Amino acid sequence: MIHQYKQGGYNIVLDICSGSVHVVDEVAYDIIALFENNSREDVLRIAGEKYPEISAEELAECYDQVLELKQAGKLFAEDSFEPMAGELKQKTAGVVKALCLHIAHTCNLNCEYCFASQGKYHGERAVMSFEVGKRALDFLIENSGSRRNLEVDFFGGEPLMNFQVVKDLVAYARSVEQQKGKIFRFTLTTNGILVDDDVIEWANRECSNVVLSLDGRKEIHDRYRVDYAGNGSWEKIVPKFQKFVEARGGKDYYMRGTFTHANPDFLNDIQQMLDLGFTELSMEPVVCADDDPSALTEEDLPIIMEQYEKLAEKMLEHDKLGKPFTFYHYMIDLTGGPCIYKRISGCGSGTEYMAVTPWGDLYPCHQFVGEERFRLGDIWEGVTNTNIQKEFANCNVYAHPECRDCWARLYCSGGCAANAYHATGNVTGVYEYGCKLFKKRMECAIMVAVARTRGE
Repeated sequence: MIHQYKQGGYNIVLDICSGSVHVVDEVAYDIIALFENNSREDVLRIAGEKYPEISAEELAECYDQVLELKQAGKLFAEDSFEPMAGELKQKTAGVVKALCLHIAHTCNLNCEYCFASQGKYHGERAVMSFEVGKRALDFLIENSGSRRNLEVDFFGGEPLMNFQVVKDLVAYARSVEQQKGKIFRFTLTTNGILVDDDVIEWANRECSNVVLSLDGRKEIHDRYRVDYAGNGSWEKIVPKFQKFVEARGGKDYYMRGTFTHANPDFLNDIQQMLDLGFTELSMEPVVCADDDPSALTEEDLPIIMEQYEKLAEKMLEHDKLGKPFTFYHYMIDLTGGPCIYKRISGCGSGTEYMAVTPWGDLYPCHQFVGEERFRLGDIWEGVTNTNIQKEFANCNVYAHPECRDCWARLYCSGGCAANAYHATGNVTGVYEYGCKLFKKRMECAIMVAVARTRGE
């Protein structure tokens, strides 16, 4: 399978199963489009009629070059990965590499679009005790097999509302790393309200990454990210985030925003982040019920698609100015990239990665927390709901019937299981709106990578 598109002045041809990316001229682009379903004679005749200025010899040479690429496995490569899908995931069965610790099911903001119901996850407000957190870390160590590098995300709600326990848990993990032969990498996600010098100093020493929640423009941010009195938080958090990022040397962080029906023109929010001095950026489309006022609509779609294209152009403009910035969804490596296991299996939710509630329950990921059907077990007994875990273990790209003929399948790995479930009621369903956005992001990301590879 191939995928062809034009963007940024490039004619791009993706060979899906080999991972090859070709940048070609107009003639080659058209010959490739005709190649599979037409005879050599017909291809050359059609191309000759369209390009009368090109000699028959040159057209034939172009055709033969396309044929050579096919014979080399770099065009129209066959999909040989499907038989591996279940087998690859079975090799890591029972091995956990990462936990999302819900250190606080409570929040000091009352964000209207919060998928976690302002941090409560449709339940009661709660914070994780040190004893539960310690047991969660022990569970991770005990179930990590031979994996040396382990990852722990401090999540909420707002994790800094339980900051002492966060610090105590990291201290405990550091105390057992050498004895257990493990290395912990910690991430902190925060809305910024409680960030102070102590938080900054601690996070810069202990966290490999921090995720800072900012929705861009003040009027957009303050529309949704408000406290319980209805006051916006932009002015409180921006100076703190600037200080935080400066102290981290401008790296190992992400400004993470959410765009909604109120701001499908999210490039203006990206620009605001840049103007504030932030360069490691992410803007995520909101995922919520269709009848939610925040929900993205079909009318928003063309605006969003255009924004992604303009964002790609802006990134290349900033490269030329010597002021590059990163956009999370445009990070792609054309020379290596993720291994085939990752391309087939996705994020590993429910198998390699799990979320832990304040009272120690295990869920496939943070977006399933509070939905009893998806409770996997707990950190004392381990996974006891093996049927649900099997459901996630079988959740690879080939488990989605709609993905089989999709050019992006080995880039998205079948997409987010939580988004699929909330959109269709099935973890192997397809969240169609999200698919459209993902495919556009991938086209833009590949175009940016092509331009950078060519030094243009």
